[in-house]
Amino acid sequence: MEKTVEENLFNGEREAQIQAATELANLSSKQKHKLAERGVIVPLLSMLHSQNYEAIEAALFALLSLAFGSERTKCRIVKSGAVPVLLNLLQCRNKSLMELSVAAMLILSSCKANKLPIASSGAIEILVEFINENYSNDNDMNNTISTQAKLDAISTLHNLSTCHQIIPSFVSSGLVFSLLQLIHSSDKSCELVNKAIALLEDIVSLSENALQQTAGTASAIRALVETIEEGSPQCREHAVRILLFICQSCREKYRGLILREGVMPGLLQLSVDGTWRARNTARELLLLLRDCSKYSSRNKQSKHELIEQIMQEIDAEEERVVETTTLRLVEEMIAKLST
Repeated sequence: MEKTVEENLFNGEREAQIQAATELANLSSKQKHKLAERGVIVPLLSMLHSQNYEAIEAALFALLSLAFGSERTKCRIVKSGAVPVLLNLLQCRNKSLMELSVAAMLILSSCKANKLPIASSGAIEILVEFINENYSNDNDMNNTISTQAKLDAISTLHNLSTCHQIIPSFVSSGLVFSLLQLIHSSDKSCELVNKAIALLEDIVSLSENALQQTAGTASAIRALVETIEEGSPQCREHAVRILLFICQSCREKYRGLILREGVMPGLLQLSVDGTWRARNTARELLLLLRDCSKYSSRNKQSKHELIEQIMQEIDAEEERVVETTTLRLVEEMIAKLST
């Protein structure tokens, strides 16, 4: 079958090429590797330029199959000129082809050698547009981009983010605002928010400009506070880390803004029952949000005196009404901090 697939891809008519591309997925990894070595990527890319939907779809599936698990083949596909073609397909308005193309971009971007070539091709801007894309005004609701496709787009950007040279391009592309918008408008516990907020944390931890964009975006702090209250354990962890970065960047400017969004109940809860990393981060942020100079002699104070001071400060910042369980959480948090 291997020889037949190769011959039909290079020399067959369109129908034979489609059949060969379809059959390629059934070959062993070793056979696929041999075909890639012998140059079948070239006719597959040629099929992507076709106006035949079936041919494009078959070629995309074949390229995905070739690339999976082979770093060398991923490099070959990119060096053969696949990225511009895939980016064109991402803008073709055909849901199936767009989603297959972003899946291919995800696989190709996992290869370290491909990250800069992909970023320099204009992929970042197009992927940001893809994340922003909303067909809700179309009559055909079947054209709505799937959640999985958006997850693939964000994961592709996450792959690229490990190359720190690319981070400035993220900032200039409007990605920070797009991620914040997605976080603000989505269920805080969903996988899409988890991917988006994880990427946002990576970006703001590496870029002062990205951090300032995040802090300066309307409703960003509120969305992060809501994520601490409503998100999955992973989402809560990323959200509190971002808030810590914001507060550390300029405590005088952001401390009051964060407190006014009602962060304390969720933050106190997180400091007790969050993940290990989230608990430590929450406690660090709690210390920044409070005027620690007031507690310089806290070792000489009784626990109840310290709690009373903390609660008075919360009230002074016009926080939301604190439920009775919060006092218990404060006590537990202080006990843990003092160990």
